[in-house]
Amino acid sequence: MGGIGVIVNPRSRRNQRDPRAAVRLAHALGDRGVVRTAQNRDDLARIAEDFRALKIDVLGISGGDGTNYVTITGFLEVYADEPLPPLAFLRGGTFNTVANAVGVPRGRPDGLLARVIRRHAAREPLRSVERHVMRIGNHYGFIFGTGAIYGFIADYNQAEVRDTLWAAKVLGRASANVIAGRPTPVAQRWEGKVTLDDGEVFPDRDYLAIGAGTVDQIGLGFRPFYRSDEPDRFHILGIHTSAMGFVQKLPDIWRARPMGPEHTYDRAVRRAVIEAREGVVRYCCDGDVHDHVGPLVIEAGPRVRILVEQKPGVRPLGAVRRITPAVLSRLS
Repeated sequence: MGGIGVIVNPRSRRNQRDPRAAVRLAHALGDRGVVRTAQNRDDLARIAEDFRALKIDVLGISGGDGTNYVTITGFLEVYADEPLPPLAFLRGGTFNTVANAVGVPRGRPDGLLARVIRRHAAREPLRSVERHVMRIGNHYGFIFGTGAIYGFIADYNQAEVRDTLWAAKVLGRASANVIAGRPTPVAQRWEGKVTLDDGEVFPDRDYLAIGAGTVDQIGLGFRPFYRSDEPDRFHILGIHTSAMGFVQKLPDIWRARPMGPEHTYDRAVRRAVIEAREGVVRYCCDGDVHDHVGPLVIEAGPRVRILVEQKPGVRPLGAVRRITPAVLSRLS
């Protein structure tokens, strides 16, 4: 059959505010494909089997970063060694960091889908970029983090209404607290070590965070993973600086510049084993938080194709380009 297959996550924040989103997507798609709603992982597995049997040409995903990685994980399990169809990230969620990083245009899910439909119907080339996903335990995702990265997501998730402005406020409040010498959960340390594929070790010590990515951005337009597009590798950082040292480096992170060895260990690798002193690795994968008992293995996974229409590196409008106390006071 071919055509376009679309997965809708009805529990994403954006789709919860717009319960007729799936209906509009189905109307836009017409007879050029199929729209399915996935309520849980069992639904997702059944849909993946159906889409594989239909030999769909494009897999559209209406949700944010979390929906994207859960869908990719489910489809990779079903497709096994068969490559996934090109992915159309339709921005149906609150956070769309991966879509921003690779150059997916802004817009509503139905508008983005309409662009794909027009090009697919006209048999025009569908421009795409390729990125590895990381295999993080049993998940496949693009962004990993412990310590302060995990703490930021946990703090961000405390609010009922979550959006880019709230994320900027969480960062601003945490940074202002660091500058003032006040405690903040976003600056929590992580203790442990990381063993890389060549035997090198990020030593057993306390870190502000261990972070890794196969896209350069981590949120709000900040780009710590400037080596993320190296083939068959992911970029991993052992950020051992103080919270104040990290805040001082935020302008460099925005510009995708290295933080320097006095602030972080910095490598591009195929595999890493994360071991927490407490025996449980608390981490986030593409904005979702997880706990893993024992050593956690991260590996460079398969490459996926993501449909884009502009150059990589889209960053939020109005995001903080220069971190100063004045800016932080407005955000806190």
